[in-house]
Amino acid sequence: MFPFDMTTIVVLILLIYVLSSIKILAEYERGVIFRLGRVLPKPKGPGLILVFAPIDRMVRISLRIETLEVPPQDLVTRDNVTVKVNAVIYFRVIDPSRAVLEVANYLYATSQLAQTTLRSVLGEVELDELLSKREKLNVKLQSVLDQQTEPWGVKVTMVEVKQVDLPEQMIRAIARQAEAERERRAKIIHAEGEYVAAEKLAMAAELIQKQPTAIQLRYLQTLVEIGTEKNTTIVFPLPINLITNLERMLDRMAKSPESPQP
Repeated sequence: MFPFDMTTIVVLILLIYVLSSIKILAEYERGVIFRLGRVLPKPKGPGLILVFAPIDRMVRISLRIETLEVPPQDLVTRDNVTVKVNAVIYFRVIDPSRAVLEVANYLYATSQLAQTTLRSVLGEVELDELLSKREKLNVKLQSVLDQQTEPWGVKVTMVEVKQVDLPEQMIRAIARQAEAERERRAKIIHAEGEYVAAEKLAMAAELIQKQPTAIQLRYLQTLVEIGTEKNTTIVFPLPINLITNLERMLDRMAKSPESPQP
């Protein structure tokens, strides 16, 4: 004879069924419930929910930001340079129902879409823009991906181009270009310095011309500066106008008629 009657057995079975139907969802999880094959209007969770199998079937969806690394992609820029580019994508599910209903595997679909979008968008720019305007390209990639994943209930929050691998000959060409650019800037700066120095010298010459005694003071200052070096070199300043006067005197003597011979 059975130790329990039929009612007790039924109650125990119902109790076990109810306990097995209890599901606990974390704060970042939502449960998309299919009841007899039809999805319920709103996802359940977080916290304690009931899933009555086999009538109900639950699909867990995480609402946290997912990080997806795009493997290196071979692409050709608009100026016909072959490079390898990889990136990282941050996205999250904002509509769990659409993430389950509209796409079979939103993680795989987003990964494949990111690879094709990376090749198509970066293939439309030149190498210089790819190297120097990454922020602009990141925003463009994020906008394109977000527009295409929006029907899946997925929000792309950020796209970052991690690394651009260039061919060895292209690296050498860029180095030569950078060196030539630095030399060009150095020559321009040197020419600007010479121009400013010439202007200052012209101003100084004009001032000395108005005050002739200023050149003598400059000679004396030069002698003081040389004397501080403690060397044996003696510098004697000779005014330029004195040499000019001597040349004129010699010219007049050479042109004057010779005295008569006795």
